Amino acid sequence: MRSRLALSQHPCPSPSTLYVGRLPQHGLPRGDMSTPGIRTGKPQAAEVECANLTAAPPGWPHRRDTLSQRRRGVISDCIGVRASAPRGGARAMEAPVQTEMVELVPNGKHSEGLLPVVTPTAGNQRVESPRRSCVEGEGFLQKSPSKEPHFTDFEGKTSFGMSVFNLSNAIMGSGILGLAYAMANTGIILFLFLLTAIALLSSYSIHLLLKSSGIVGIRAYEQLGYRAFGMPGKLAAALAITLQNIGAMSSYLYIIKSELPLVIRAFLNLQDHTSDWYVNGNYLVILVSVIVILPLALMRQLGYLGYSSGFSLSCMVFFLIAVIYKKFHVPCPLPPNSNTTGNVSLTEVIKEEVPLEVETEAAAFCTPSYFTLNIQTAYTIPIMAFAFVCHPEVLPIYTELKDPSKRKMQHISNLSIAVMYVMYFLAALFGYLTFYDGVESELLHTYNKVDPFDVLILCVRVAVLTAVTLTVPIVLFPVRRAIQQMLFQSQEFSWLRHTLIATSLLICINLLVIFAPTILGIFGIIGATSAPCLIFIFPAIFYFRIVPTEKEPARSTPKILALCFAVLGLLLMTMSLSFIIIDWVSGTGHHGGSH
Repeated sequence: MRSRLALSQHPCPSPSTLYVGRLPQHGLPRGDMSTPGIRTGKPQAAEVECANLTAAPPGWPHRRDTLSQRRRGVISDCIGVRASAPRGGARAMEAPVQTEMVELVPNGKHSEGLLPVVTPTAGNQRVESPRRSCVEGEGFLQKSPSKEPHFTDFEGKTSFGMSVFNLSNAIMGSGILGLAYAMANTGIILFLFLLTAIALLSSYSIHLLLKSSGIVGIRAYEQLGYRAFGMPGKLAAALAITLQNIGAMSSYLYIIKSELPLVIRAFLNLQDHTSDWYVNGNYLVILVSVIVILPLALMRQLGYLGYSSGFSLSCMVFFLIAVIYKKFHVPCPLPPNSNTTGNVSLTEVIKEEVPLEVETEAAAFCTPSYFTLNIQTAYTIPIMAFAFVCHPEVLPIYTELKDPSKRKMQHISNLSIAVMYVMYFLAALFGYLTFYDGVESELLHTYNKVDPFDVLILCVRVAVLTAVTLTVPIVLFPVRRAIQQMLFQSQEFSWLRHTLIATSLLICINLLVIFAPTILGIFGIIGATSAPCLIFIFPAIFYFRIVPTEKEPARSTPKILALCFAVLGLLLMTMSLSFIIIDWVSGTGHHGGSH
């Protein structure tokens, strides 16, 4: 005798009722729970689905069956499992497909993803679940069943324009200060080609991230790594993000180390260089870290510090305007051992006193190069990659977007990258055309050769110093969170641990900044290690692993392109690291900006 469990059409049952019926042609004896197809434990060779009694199909013989605790095994295991009778009478029953439920956390993050995890069948074949689980349906589909599910049940309220601003601010950083030096070591044409290539590849990698996250419904970069490769993938992503943020904090503190002494000299009107402690960059960076950065970093929540990110972007725009303005007021070449204000009359007097041979050399020096290759060119791609890293912030911005869609978020990403592309190129171009081969690895410091007491440059320095000082605690927060998730994930919040992690990070970063000869080393190492991972390698391999083969086979064009993208990132990382190490070992490279 064949038996069948007739169920309701509703996927999500009430917790206390179960419709149990029988088809007339399959006469299941009332109360008989020993039938081979239906037992008190997990069903054998059948897939059981919960159903609501109130939604039973009309005309079917049915009853409310308040099963005893012994018979509740069917109910307890029915969520996500459906029993289907074999078609054709003589067919063998298929192996059951079990799905693993997903626990949704109130803040929208979860540990496993949104799609059911399919367990292999007896034949070692992966069988996709024919429908989503009830938890996903309740959490994501009840308001707009016609739309595909997004990351969380959190309703974003951020507009398109504000999202562009937030992502642009995530892209913009201290990397803009090193782009003029990169142009000096590549030439204008080669620099423009490389900058365009990095910008386009960054946009493509964001496309891979959005497509991967849209399939599994995950909004965190580290969780994509967990979904793709388990705990090793999560740890690798967290480590890359941690290194990237440590590099960003190091570059910010290096700006404090190099620019704050100049500001103090200008305010105190110190003409001669002195060895006093209050104009020593090493002492000043420690002082700022202890007095300003550490107290802000000890806060549990960002709070009003979030507004300083907008101020940081405004300061960089102010810096760009000053660089463009100064291009037309700084003479070339710079007069030796003099602090000129760059006015026209002084420039004319200097030109009259310059001999003809020196004038010829000056003309050669002040001629831009369009294509250059040297050992310092190895730093160009890492500096550019460091300047375009924003990928860990893409998914949180996507989550907070109003009426989110992958197409809309891709437009936001493309517009943000385009705006930063224009700003980066203008800052590099006018900075390079101001100092040519004399530009240092930190552009703002180069203006000290012109006039240390220039009011405009002094205002830019104060604004940039304020911005980077307030940005360090913001960047420190995700680093500390990543360390806590990797080492203390299951432990409660502790002020002692909270303080020790922040203090330890600041100590390590201060030591790195004090002993680093130039900011170029920071840009080079971080830009050659963590940046290629976050931009090229991780988005590509996450996409290859997460997108199911039923949707895109392994040999499909998108997946082949993704693998080529990962290989390209690996090659760039290997080449850049090799040239940087060769430059360090040989010691013949001109690092620029040593101070």
